[in-house]
Amino acid sequence: MANVSTAAITPPVEGRWRSSSRVHTFSVGDSIWMEPERIWLVSRGVVLLNLLHPDGEEVVVGLATPGTAFGLPLTSLTAYQAKALSKAELMLFTLVEVESSPNLTQSLVRGLARRLRQAEGLLGITSHRRIEERLRHLLLLLKQEIGQPHPLGTRYTVRLTHQQLATAIGTSRVTMTRLLGKLKEERWLTYDRDRHIILTHTAEI
Repeated sequence: MANVSTAAITPPVEGRWRSSSRVHTFSVGDSIWMEPERIWLVSRGVVLLNLLHPDGEEVVVGLATPGTAFGLPLTSLTAYQAKALSKAELMLFTLVEVESSPNLTQSLVRGLARRLRQAEGLLGITSHRRIEERLRHLLLLLKQEIGQPHPLGTRYTVRLTHQQLATAIGTSRVTMTRLLGKLKEERWLTYDRDRHIILTHTAEI
């Protein structure tokens, strides 16, 4: 899978639809609001998608990268939330606009297909009984989604917290911190000065 984490969406789609009223910019950590009849399309950056349970627990349901769409019309989940993991630029479309534009529809379908593959990958990770194996598979999946070449291996383009990683595989932050320390000792991964994860050339299952 190609790295799309820092790319922009295809010029024909962006050029035709781009306008100051449609484009919205978010900083790291910003929450992205949802509207019942509107769809977000990521132009630049990375967005974390999660589900908030009544008890306050968050469940990671995916990452939206450039060219990927998300929004209430595309999910049956309640308490669906989105948060910018990096500086992000998104475009907001109505369902009518999507239905009336073949080019826009094609772009959204490609992005949704990528989201489906990602969701299947996350689901497959939960089939591993050992938490450490889940983590290794998750880190390799994220390598494909948000990785970029680095002299030491592959660097994530966004910083992920131990809690976010723990939530993604159903474990505690304490356990995640311990396992990441173990993988660092094994030189399976390391960090850059901004605490972005770098999977080394030896990172494999």
